[in-house]
Amino acid sequence: MNLSQRSPPMHTLDWNLAWQEARKRKKNDRSDNSHWNKRAPAFAQHARKSAYAEEFVRLLAPQPEWSVLDVGCGAGTLAIPLAGMVRNITAIDFSDAMIDLLNAHCVEHGLTNVAARVLGWEDDWEQAGIVEHDVAIASRSLVVHDLRTALIKLNNKARRIYVASLVGDGPFDRRIFEAIGRELDRGPDYIYVYNLLHQMGIHAEVRFVNHGDSGSTYRDLDDAVDKFGWMLEGLTPEETESLRGYFSRHLMKTAGGWALSYRRSVRWAVISWSKTA
Repeated sequence: MNLSQRSPPMHTLDWNLAWQEARKRKKNDRSDNSHWNKRAPAFAQHARKSAYAEEFVRLLAPQPEWSVLDVGCGAGTLAIPLAGMVRNITAIDFSDAMIDLLNAHCVEHGLTNVAARVLGWEDDWEQAGIVEHDVAIASRSLVVHDLRTALIKLNNKARRIYVASLVGDGPFDRRIFEAIGRELDRGPDYIYVYNLLHQMGIHAEVRFVNHGDSGSTYRDLDDAVDKFGWMLEGLTPEETESLRGYFSRHLMKTAGGWALSYRRSVRWAVISWSKTA
């Protein structure tokens, strides 16, 4: 059997349906707001330590006259650094805990040009009064079932759109999952997004944000196990013991404490296009 018999040609494949099928195969569904409300403080702390925001902003090259729509803004990974570079930002997220953290950070930094709202992909943006912006950003936030509808909503609300999507395993360390006996299935990555856009008649650009992992340091083995909660949830006693064993083999002493003995390269695809109609 040749390849054409095993699978449909790329130009006939329904990439929105393929996205949905790939998401169904994921082991963990993280698309509900209760999950992100619970995870908000740990996730925000981890995101602040990552070099991702700096790399994304450099690629974006923001202009002072821009109005920016930040969809799935989290606790302000991009909204906070961008606020001092653009005219104003509308930041939306379906997690009220994330929006509370973002508002607190805005107060802390004295930012007055960020309007943060609890609003999700499935909500009615028209009814919510979301107007067209110069730029829309969906940074690592395409946690949606209907990808086509999400992309159309972005396209309707900005003249230039930037979507950052997963490449491979992204920030998740497959070795750690294997060490505790879990399978890592990250679901669909950026190629689904790019191919669907092409199918929709949008010829997008793709650039990659490359950065190492956070290079986190830990006080001791217990601190390492505790802080990996952002990546691993619902650890059983047996999994916790396996994780402790993994860290005991791979942590090394550094000037700042303890760190993993290896570094990983994390990549994100930044897909962008300008609206033509």
